[in-house]
Amino acid sequence: MSVETPASRFDALKWIVVFALVAVAVVGNSYFANESLLYRVLGILVLAAMAGFVALQTAKGAAFWSLVKGSRTEIRKVVWPTRQETVQTTLIVVAFVLVVALILWGLDSFLGWLVSLVIG
Repeated sequence: MSVETPASRFDALKWIVVFALVAVAVVGNSYFANESLLYRVLGILVLAAMAGFVALQTAKGAAFWSLVKGSRTEIRKVVWPTRQETVQTTLIVVAFVLVVALILWGLDSFLGWLVSLVIG
């Protein structure tokens, strides 16, 4: 699904505002390092929400939001495995990993023994 959204002439300005908000969050976190962590995290979250809101107003942001909505509808269409299928697949993977681990351990032991015979 392709979404064609015309780029606004203010998109560049909006992206500058987004980057400025992120920069304010980073610099503010350093500047207020002596303040409580809770207040700094809340400030960063508020600035991140503002930056996200501004970013969604751009053409790229609108296309991204359309992609997210499309992904949510596709996720609903997925047929998820049953618990029994998940357990069986997990056990097969664990058994295969153990077999390969034993083969590699045996090969490593054999090569180590062979090298110790050569070296003396």
